[in-house]
Amino acid sequence: MKLAHKALLRGLVGLALLGGVVWLAQPARLLDQLRQAQAGWLLAGLLAAIVSNLVSALRWRALARWLDAEASARDACRWYFQAIGLNALLPGAVVGGDVYRAVMLRRAGQDTLAAGWSVLLDRVSGLWMLCAIGALGAAACAPALGAALHAPAAWLAVLALAGAALWLALPWCLPALLRRWSGGWLAPLRAAAARPGFAAQIGWQALASAAVQVLSAAALAAGALALGIRQPPQVWAFAIAPIFLMAALPVSVGGWGTREAAAVAALAPFGVAAPGAVGAAMIYGLYGIAQGALGALAFGWPARAVAPSDTSR
Repeated sequence: MKLAHKALLRGLVGLALLGGVVWLAQPARLLDQLRQAQAGWLLAGLLAAIVSNLVSALRWRALARWLDAEASARDACRWYFQAIGLNALLPGAVVGGDVYRAVMLRRAGQDTLAAGWSVLLDRVSGLWMLCAIGALGAAACAPALGAALHAPAAWLAVLALAGAALWLALPWCLPALLRRWSGGWLAPLRAAAARPGFAAQIGWQALASAAVQVLSAAALAAGALALGIRQPPQVWAFAIAPIFLMAALPVSVGGWGTREAAAVAALAPFGVAAPGAVGAAMIYGLYGIAQGALGALAFGWPARAVAPSDTSR
């Protein structure tokens, strides 16, 4: 199947799923709820989403520098928001934007492998912390989730906490794993992991990724508050994992459809009706489009030359 046909199919699948979720939420009720959205909370959510992606861009820059691929903070932020614009317009979830970032870093004179690894590890870092926070949120929400799943709340909490602890410990196994694997494509990663600053880099990534996910959860919660939906922080800590993971699946355009379906399922155990869940997810999707517009405005900016990386740091 040609790439254009695959892209069209993904777009149609996403639209069909979105249409089904909107129908489930009852279009009239959904529209009525969206019309009553409070502007203050909408703006607060948009600001949180923008700051979240600014932190993401700086996290990616730190990873690139750790791999000896130099980029200025300005370029990293510019490329990151341009990538958001591509993600909002192209089928394939985050893939198109990730490829774009790697290509721009390579065009700036950086090593191809290092550029690719920086983007891949940046994505993995975000998913790593997203799943960890989601597991901690699940532990805190164990009574409600246990009732919905007909499972003992205590066991659910223990499993979630154990899973979060093991998941957070995974990066510390990276140096040992790299020593056992061979291959020239792993060279930038092996060299970086062998440096004395490995622990500090992991700590920075953990803090930055946690900030990104907290800000993203705040953006989602603010969109829900704009619709009059109030839930405690632990509910959003749990809900962001299924919602954001489903939105990243390469089966739609910009996560539309998959994100809204996940929101309905994730928020149902807490008494959030389908119209409210779909509305909150759609508002979060609109935040992405707004940031994509900022990225589109930046496409015309000329890329500045990047100095060779300083390997002595």
